[in-house]
Amino acid sequence: MHTWRHVLLALLAVPPLVAAAAPPAQTAMSTQQRPAPGADNEISMDQAVRLVEQKYRARVVKAESQRDNGRTVYVLRLLDDSGKVWTVHVDAASGTVR
Repeated sequence: MHTWRHVLLALLAVPPLVAAAAPPAQTAMSTQQRPAPGADNEISMDQAVRLVEQKYRARVVKAESQRDNGRTVYVLRLLDDSGKVWTVHVDAASGTVR
């Protein structure tokens, strides 16, 4: 009867045939990297959130998407550590914060 060490050594001696035969795994694009639907160069809602959180050192507590003259605009409500709440608008096409 083999001990667990003999079994482990036997398994380590077997070359990884499956790994060599399988094509490399494709990683799915995260939602942060994926462009917004319908626009090749628009930033995503997640990208807009990260942008304003870094810029204002505040947390986004509400986010919504609106259309303004045919353009996508993200309306983001922020809260900072002092309790201040304010709203910013991010143009999805340009990334401009106003």
